[in-house]
Amino acid sequence: MKLPLLLLTGLLMACGDFVRVGPVTIPTNDPGMPQATKSFHDLKATDINGNEVDLSTFAGKKVLVVNTASECGYTPQYAQLQELYDTYKDQGLVVIGFPSNDFGGQEPGSEAEIATFCQKNYGVTFPMMSKVHTKGSEQHPVYAWLTQRELNGKLDSEVKWNFQKYLINADGTLHTMLASGTSPLDPPVLNWIEGK
Repeated sequence: MKLPLLLLTGLLMACGDFVRVGPVTIPTNDPGMPQATKSFHDLKATDINGNEVDLSTFAGKKVLVVNTASECGYTPQYAQLQELYDTYKDQGLVVIGFPSNDFGGQEPGSEAEIATFCQKNYGVTFPMMSKVHTKGSEQHPVYAWLTQRELNGKLDSEVKWNFQKYLINADGTLHTMLASGTSPLDPPVLNWIEGK
């Protein structure tokens, strides 16, 4: 028995299969291929001066997101982050720092103290946000998106320490996560920026 093409297509879609009809492809919601429920550009944050920042303002730019702390063994990475930003900002890179006191109580200061510390010691000019929680019940929505595959469509991860890095593609999709010990000037970051 021959079924009309539209009916057959409907049946196949209802079964959750994938069918190609001529040049038209009808996708399915395959659980093995998660789709991001949001883009990075759909999110908002508050900067270190208390201003709301719509992250859609970074559309078209590659973004490195990093949780920072002023009293950590990795704190000197501020200098490397600034060097990276200075080198590539004109090529569409943005570094965004999210201070957090989640690990070892190593970011105890106020936003004003953090801003002064970053400027005085490292000449930081890249965007710094207000203090956030990167995990737990008060996890900031940006970090919920970064760490949950069901939201970002790419990977599940856990923020394990200060200066963990997330790379966001220019289209707002998550590229990958890099551990704290990876320098901002290491090949995984530079190759991503340069498209290698």
